[in-house]
Amino acid sequence: MSTMKLTLLTDFYELTMMQGYFKTGRNPKVVFDAFYRSNPDGGGYAVCAGLDQVIDYVKRLTFDQDDIDYLRSTGTFDEDFLEYLMNFRFSGDIWAIPEGTVVFPKEPLVKVIAPIMEAQLMETAILNIINHQSLIATKAARVCYAAQGGAVMEFGLRRAQGPDAGTYGARAAMIGGCIGTSNVLTGQLFDVPVLGTHAHSWIMSFPSEFEAFCTYAKLYPDNCTLLVDTYDTLRSGVPNAIRTFRYMQEQGIELKKYGIRLDSGDLAYMSKKARAMLDEAGFPNATITASSDLDEFLIQSLMAQRAAINSWGVGTNLITSKDTPAFGGVYKLAAIEDENGNLVPKIKLSDNSEKVTNPGSKKIYRIYDSQFHKIRADLICLEDETYDPSHDLILFDPRETWKKTRLKGGTYEMRELLQPVFLGGECVYTSPSVMEIRDICTKEKESLWDETKRFVNPHEMYVDLSDRLFQIKANLLEEMGMRQIEDSLE
Repeated sequence: MSTMKLTLLTDFYELTMMQGYFKTGRNPKVVFDAFYRSNPDGGGYAVCAGLDQVIDYVKRLTFDQDDIDYLRSTGTFDEDFLEYLMNFRFSGDIWAIPEGTVVFPKEPLVKVIAPIMEAQLMETAILNIINHQSLIATKAARVCYAAQGGAVMEFGLRRAQGPDAGTYGARAAMIGGCIGTSNVLTGQLFDVPVLGTHAHSWIMSFPSEFEAFCTYAKLYPDNCTLLVDTYDTLRSGVPNAIRTFRYMQEQGIELKKYGIRLDSGDLAYMSKKARAMLDEAGFPNATITASSDLDEFLIQSLMAQRAAINSWGVGTNLITSKDTPAFGGVYKLAAIEDENGNLVPKIKLSDNSEKVTNPGSKKIYRIYDSQFHKIRADLICLEDETYDPSHDLILFDPRETWKKTRLKGGTYEMRELLQPVFLGGECVYTSPSVMEIRDICTKEKESLWDETKRFVNPHEMYVDLSDRLFQIKANLLEEMGMRQIEDSLE
């Protein structure tokens, strides 16, 4: 899986369109934007992830003989086009928002500037990679926020939709804030911590629960978390865990990191009772870990009940993003080069106003409050626009234009989000490690207002358009509207 070439990870119509462009001699430079329209889970933000895999995909984007033979077997493609594919290489530019960045709807996460045949081919794979990892990274960020600083471990591999989703989903969960994963392959591929305890079967395979606990504790004294709900949590599991901890003390074996795991029952009640038992026995440093079909809402509820839980093992609901299983990213044409070499803005219309695109080759400025260092808004503008934060800046809602905000010069800071990844077909970007991206994401989440991070009716972060971009969009909408009227009269 880690070495799989993904050239044919594409929808069939991408290739039929490519052949159409080839046959008609049309291969102008274009701009495509990959973006999404709404935040997962009805939240106030998302976390961008997957760029490193996109880079690997583009670097390997060539057609080998097996690919050509397969495409020939479909009976759809002519030999001259297949010969073109044999020499295919990406020659364009890619700009992207770095992984771990918090992002909002409508802003380009990835911008591709390339001949249309090249840009078209990449659509499916870019969306597949970015959509999935951004979805899981966002879910992990929400789960970690609910845990209020408690450690969150990703435990979902066996419930993921296959090895690829389990492995790259665990990578994304690490970016979103998890401290480790049970997925050993993810640990090997991306150099992240792997964590785990033992299963109920370990205990059931021994003559007694106490013997199972003692054997495990002797094997792993530096990290000994005992699963206490195999038989009876409070009458058997916790008492036998306490006996085990005492036995290790008597044997002179120091337990550096130790505790219990609850995997069933009323976790709030069980954790409080277990905490009291552990404290009374002289083990106040013993951690209590909870698992059992957790998600951000259940964790938040348990925290509100003051459950005595130090860390969380989250599986199915995290690795599948069970309540919102798709990110919904799209890839739309934004500009096309004319015969004079100028990039002409293009717009997609729709009966649904939310699906009308933003035209032109764009960049994004993130605007921060200078006092609190929190995000005030994001501003999408044309790629040649610049701003001076010492001057006043007027922002307006592109949907309800009468809503305006004046930011006084010197009270705000700006940062450009899109970074060059490929220029002229050559990669110019070095991805940080996953743990470094996780640190980036932690700082990014700190730049959000608490109102944006809440789960119910979060504050909507403004994504505004510059005056010039807004006017170009308005002119194109007017032009397209008039064209529709004229067509209806013919």
